[in-house]
Amino acid sequence: MSGHSKWHTIKHKKGAADAKRGRTFTRIIKELTVAARGGGGDPDTNPRLRTIIAEAKQANMPADNIKRAIRRGTGEEPGVQYEEITYEGYGPGGAALLIEAMTDNKNRTVGEIRHLLGKYGGNLGETNSVRRMFEKKGYIVIEKTKTAEDTLMAAALDAGADDLRDDGDSWEVLTAPDVYPTVKEAIDKLGIELVSAQVSMLPTIYVSLEGQPARSMIKLLDLLEEHDDVQHVWSNADIGEKDIEASYE
Repeated sequence: MSGHSKWHTIKHKKGAADAKRGRTFTRIIKELTVAARGGGGDPDTNPRLRTIIAEAKQANMPADNIKRAIRRGTGEEPGVQYEEITYEGYGPGGAALLIEAMTDNKNRTVGEIRHLLGKYGGNLGETNSVRRMFEKKGYIVIEKTKTAEDTLMAAALDAGADDLRDDGDSWEVLTAPDVYPTVKEAIDKLGIELVSAQVSMLPTIYVSLEGQPARSMIKLLDLLEEHDDVQHVWSNADIGEKDIEASYE
């Protein structure tokens, strides 16, 4: 067992709001297209595509939508071609930000992201300026009320998970990226409802924020995640429950 991060509490509280924004399908469709373009349309030989298809199914995306997105990626159907780009920078209080985007116009996207960061006292950084503060991991979250620790630990560790962490009201399962699909499948077989499941960039160093900087960071994260070209946003901001609750009242 190892410690917990209040940053993930923000992500959990935002989950329902994100779903209402209707952005989930758009994000997944872009990822399916890019994954198929880079590694082919067969999930058996394209691990990245296989992982995204599993996420699409978990989000209840219709099978036809999944197939069309993959066919766009392989060139079997016409469609917009997206380019992947990762922006690194800083937000309020000096907390680090990793922003993954898919865009058909890099100049437009970087200008809009730079504007958002500047509006809240942040700025874009150089390549590799903050990436060293994050580690790529499979990340699965389960509410404690849904399963016993021993049951979850046995399934996760037997399937190759690295760790099971206590995050207050939830369990966090951490895996190496390449074994994430296997571990998720093992947990799915338990019939447990998941709060979150994805390959994520988890902070190795945290910056504590409170008061106005904390609330500004939450607002900035909301706006970044609402941006049409942004796929994922990660931060090493450690924000307390009081400021999280105040931001979503």
